[in-house]
Amino acid sequence: MFESVWGPACGKNGIINIKQILALLDAHKKSVRDWPGLRHVNIIKTSERGYCIIAEWADMDALAKARPHMIATLDTFRDTLEDLGAGLGVTDPVAGPVVLEVK
Repeated sequence: MFESVWGPACGKNGIINIKQILALLDAHKKSVRDWPGLRHVNIIKTSERGYCIIAEWADMDALAKARPHMIATLDTFRDTLEDLGAGLGVTDPVAGPVVLEVK
């Protein structure tokens, strides 16, 4: 099992207003259901202006194959987001194997 963390505003900048929040949520409601290998997704609010997406994948290959879908989803609202700086763009994605599953 592999997990990835991505999304707008995984840093201090990011989503500023309700229109942007709705764009983020709508984009993911419409698209992520059909991504092969995706087991589970949560969008969490990390701060007043920050949101992060945590996804569970069948394996690393499924995650890699889904990257074009993730980018296409982000592209539907990318223009509403602030750059995180330091060359990150509007997201700060990471991924890796689950090393401990508690529940």
